[in-house]
Amino acid sequence: MVPSEEDVPQDAAWPKREQSPASHGQISKALSPEVWGARVELRDIEIFLTLAEELHFGRTADRLHVSQARVSQSIAKQERRIGARLFARTSRKVELTPIGTQLRDDLSVGYQRIIDGTRAATTAAQGGTSTLTLGLYGPQAHDCAHIINLFRARHPEVDLQIREVHFTDPFGPLRNGSVEVATSWLPVREPDLTVGPLVVTDPLLLMVAADHPLASREAVGMEDLADWTLPHSALPVPEYWLQTLVPTHTPSGRPIRRGPKVSTFQEVAAVVAAGEAISLVHGDAARYYPWPGLRYLHPYDAPTGRWALIWPTAAETALVRALARVAEEAGPRRG
Repeated sequence: MVPSEEDVPQDAAWPKREQSPASHGQISKALSPEVWGARVELRDIEIFLTLAEELHFGRTADRLHVSQARVSQSIAKQERRIGARLFARTSRKVELTPIGTQLRDDLSVGYQRIIDGTRAATTAAQGGTSTLTLGLYGPQAHDCAHIINLFRARHPEVDLQIREVHFTDPFGPLRNGSVEVATSWLPVREPDLTVGPLVVTDPLLLMVAADHPLASREAVGMEDLADWTLPHSALPVPEYWLQTLVPTHTPSGRPIRRGPKVSTFQEVAAVVAAGEAISLVHGDAARYYPWPGLRYLHPYDAPTGRWALIWPTAAETALVRALARVAEEAGPRRG
């Protein structure tokens, strides 16, 4: 399976938003400080942003532990102040208007920084530090250094701790609380996990023994996998996830054999060096594991491996959101 951009869910936390079709002048007037900024209350902003995410008055009320009437009153008050509708309501659905969309985009980042800043100041005043545990694979601390360093510069009050995770248990550490956020190659289709911004993209490589017949070929492609054996995970992992590196079929549908069972990258490298298998690997393998006896080939039609931050939806914290915002701002490292 080749991961596609559709594998990154467009959830409420990380939507890709199109520009509003409303005129710039109309929006600027509606959102001017004289109309909005000088008289707004933080609770009204919270209600507006929550409704903009939920698009449902009842769910917004439940989430904020207020009455539905309170939500309606707050939105109506804000619309009177601005002089324009923020939401289009029908008996079936609630939608943001163009001005409402622009207001959401303008307010969301600043509001979250207020919340995170207040929480950080409280922690500092109490003489302590916050801790955030980030799970990474192998040497990914180097590939994600641009994100890690920016986060530490932005949040010196947070002790960002790195933990190693393994491909034989990609989601377990998140579910048992060993880490709060982790990287994972895509796709990730776990209903209890949120997929955040991309952190690394690298074309997949084919790892073979130095004396393997493919090593002397001028070109190799994904169809060549059907003639050889791939290593297989020694422990159960989601099949759809494993397909990225251990596909069962070539792009044309030819079956691919699975052979030696492995539980670490070192075991993968060992069986490949021994000529027992060949293996698709992410691009960082060639940078960090230049073993004697191994060759890294570039299949001409290899898909791009994509890594993203993931975290348990129910355990999402302000620090997790802060790290995700930094990752989104920094952008992925591209191989």
